Amino acid sequence: MREVAIIGAGEIGGAAAHVLAKRGVARSIRIVDTAGSIAEGKALDIAQAAPLEGFATRLSGSNDVATAAGAEVIVFADAVNGELTGEEAAQFIARLVRMAPRAIIVCAAPQHRDAIDRAVRELGLDRRRLIGSAPEAFVSGARALCALALNGSPREVSLSVVGNPPAQTVALWESASYGGVAVTTMLDEPARRRLAARIAASWPPAAYALACAAAAAIESIAGRSRRTVTCFVGPDTTAGTRTRTTALPVRLGPSGVVDVMMPAMSAAERIALEGALTL
Repeated sequence: MREVAIIGAGEIGGAAAHVLAKRGVARSIRIVDTAGSIAEGKALDIAQAAPLEGFATRLSGSNDVATAAGAEVIVFADAVNGELTGEEAAQFIARLVRMAPRAIIVCAAPQHRDAIDRAVRELGLDRRRLIGSAPEAFVSGARALCALALNGSPREVSLSVVGNPPAQTVALWESASYGGVAVTTMLDEPARRRLAARIAASWPPAAYALACAAAAAIESIAGRSRRTVTCFVGPDTTAGTRTRTTALPVRLGPSGVVDVMMPAMSAAERIALEGALTL
């Protein structure tokens, strides 16, 4: 991938730039923040770590949003001088799309869910090219909590979490496994209910976890990873039913969302997910 632009030099934006640089996902990373020269300073700080951490990614900073126009992926992170939310954030996303119509927009902050919904539903943006990566950080935390309950390693846990956290979090226990063994045989229903409550309470994830989640999404978009990533996906405005932006496991590619990869679900899990999806 040639270039990634990160809008916002706050905690999430700075951490995302550093993680992407270390992983070598793009040849160039541009940090953009309208707050003076903060983006340039943050880019310089990260670049100075290159000899120690062994990466060669070029980093630059700017206070002009228009400089992000040439990027293949634009990460909408967190600005130093405050968050854009709701209608204001949706309009800003629409501006990014007009400025860079071929770019994929990755919204990294948890509060961007509503902005994605507005941008797709009200402004008609393509839901395939606009995603929210925060749920991937949430799922990583859920796997860690599951491993803790099993006194094991998160690497051995396979668990999907969908819906609209925290109120409509749906942990898909029917397909969950630990080391290839069904979690339902290792944790009884009361234990799974308690664990589901702990998972829901862990929303929203912290800044570094959100940065790593955005990096995981971009690696999949760039074709460097074939893993399924859980993302906020905008409402399907072509369907007969009215849906809303929901966290779903997806396969990503250069065009954005390629496919939704839903695992097996119990009847109760399916009903819960339908409740989270439907307006």
